[in-house]
Amino acid sequence: MTRGLHEPFATLPRQREAATFGIWIFLATEMIFFGGLFLGYAVYRHEYPAGFAAAGARTDIVIGTANTMLLLTSSATMAAAVWSGRAGLRGNTLLALVLTALLGTGFLVLKAVEYRNDIDEGLVPGSPAFPLSEPGAELFFGYYWAMTGLHTVHLVIGVGALGLTAWRLWRGRLAWRGTGFLHVLGLYWHFVDVIWIFLFPLLYLMGR
Repeated sequence: MTRGLHEPFATLPRQREAATFGIWIFLATEMIFFGGLFLGYAVYRHEYPAGFAAAGARTDIVIGTANTMLLLTSSATMAAAVWSGRAGLRGNTLLALVLTALLGTGFLVLKAVEYRNDIDEGLVPGSPAFPLSEPGAELFFGYYWAMTGLHTVHLVIGVGALGLTAWRLWRGRLAWRGTGFLHVLGLYWHFVDVIWIFLFPLLYLMGR
């Protein structure tokens, strides 16, 4: 059997098509999930514009901007990994995967710092030390924690998948040419990046 080909598929092109179709279905379900959060955010933002503006002004624009730059750069390195894989450039593929994983890890580190600062400032719904009194401000931070937390979980999964892929490629245990594996991983990573592109203006530019 051709290396990287698995049952019940007879050819690698057919396997690639199935894998690509599968990841698109998965991403569509994820968009429905995030879409519900975005819809709820939009409804309550319309209901409490002053509270959402006051709360949005308290988010850390510096860390938010830095994380946006990290993820935008990681999209470029992920695209380079997919392109290098198609071209059969093993060394370039490995380097691009490692760089993408490092950029994602940098995002997670900054996000952890931001979460710690938010907790220290009492910017947690239900906290006795919550500093804002405007109606809707706590609701904003409820969506902030829910949406960024869910995004962070997806990013952790992506970084883990990148690290495992890079390790298997380095050890020669990954059938990376012709299988569509890198393409599927790239689609997932770009999805995570696109979600953040929506979250950044909703959560960090509000009220500024």
